[in-house]
Amino acid sequence: MLNKKTVEDIKIKGKRILVRCDFNVPLKAGAITDDTRIRAALPTIQKLADGGKVILCSHLGKVKNGPNEGESLRPVAKRLEELLGKKVVFVDDDNVTGAAATKAVKAMKNGDIVLLQNTRFRGAEETKNGEAFSRELADLADSYVCDAFGSAHRAHASVAGVTKFIREKGGDCAVGYLMEKEINFLGNAVDDPKRPFVAILGGAKVADKLNVINNLLEKCDTLIIGGGMAYTFLKAQGLEVGTSLVDAEKVEYCGEMLKKAEKLGKKLLLPVDAKVTKVFPDPIDAPIAVNAVSTKRMPKTKMGLDIGPRTVKLYAKEIANAKTVVWNGPMGVFENPILAEGTKAIAQAMADADAVTVIGGGDSAAAVNQMGFADKMSHISTGGGASLEFLEGKELPGVAAADDKD
Repeated sequence: MLNKKTVEDIKIKGKRILVRCDFNVPLKAGAITDDTRIRAALPTIQKLADGGKVILCSHLGKVKNGPNEGESLRPVAKRLEELLGKKVVFVDDDNVTGAAATKAVKAMKNGDIVLLQNTRFRGAEETKNGEAFSRELADLADSYVCDAFGSAHRAHASVAGVTKFIREKGGDCAVGYLMEKEINFLGNAVDDPKRPFVAILGGAKVADKLNVINNLLEKCDTLIIGGGMAYTFLKAQGLEVGTSLVDAEKVEYCGEMLKKAEKLGKKLLLPVDAKVTKVFPDPIDAPIAVNAVSTKRMPKTKMGLDIGPRTVKLYAKEIANAKTVVWNGPMGVFENPILAEGTKAIAQAMADADAVTVIGGGDSAAAVNQMGFADKMSHISTGGGASLEFLEGKELPGVAAADDKD
């Protein structure tokens, strides 16, 4: 369990509280297409606005070419106002913490909410954890709350650096409700699971999940592998995988993981059949002809792009017997309706299971949301990279930076 100060442990009334949120939402033509991350921050904001002065900050996008209107947080301020039913003062200042921010904060009354401009508009000062920017952020507030799980794996100024200067002035550094929920769900699922504990890993590359595979093998009872990464494991077994995606440098590693599973007495399940096709769909959602073949008899000229029906049955049976299931990474090219069936079947099996079901962010979260299974899961993580690093067993800077409970 989380032994960090939460919003329940800090003084709120009359205090200026800087809250790092994850408002990195998708935009199309300036409009927000998915406000899940904004909604996820509401409980913390509402709690702190009950007597406190709430100063919100976040990044949006990767911001390659300096401040720009396309990555401004203005649409987020507008959506926040609608969801909260109250005024949100947006400080449209590319400097983020300049005179406009100081003036807006000075004018705040208890219950007021201010949103600062995109922290990435400060470039390397934010991403390299710059001391001056960290201090400027801290100067605006009395205490700090990190509620941005999606950014908690990054030691940025607004995530980690600011806490040093808040502490220097005697302020509290806590985590918000979302962070608390994420850490408790992911932490309990991995470190204190109800058993049998089934972990499912998919996605394209083995390289992205090296340490996750290693860590989860130690902790789970069954590890299910799907997605593009499965073909590197099949190759390690000496099987023909045709033109399927293979991480040639990781074949040996996959062989070691297969041996490790055997040594630990863990089940490591790989696809027994796959949906294959000659060419990758272009565009990705284009109609495509596929057929299912045994992974022991894959044609040299075809590539596997989804798990097949026999694999679906095998995996679903394992999930049905589980008491804890953690899933990160789709089973195939789920953006294509014909190649989404494997991913959808896994989501359905998890929805039907009498188990704690945790979706570890990223593409699996997107798939579960798109396919309408979101409300059937115990928890869907809002952080892709953060949940992966958490599943690796790493300590996240955004968590480490919060004060321990007394």
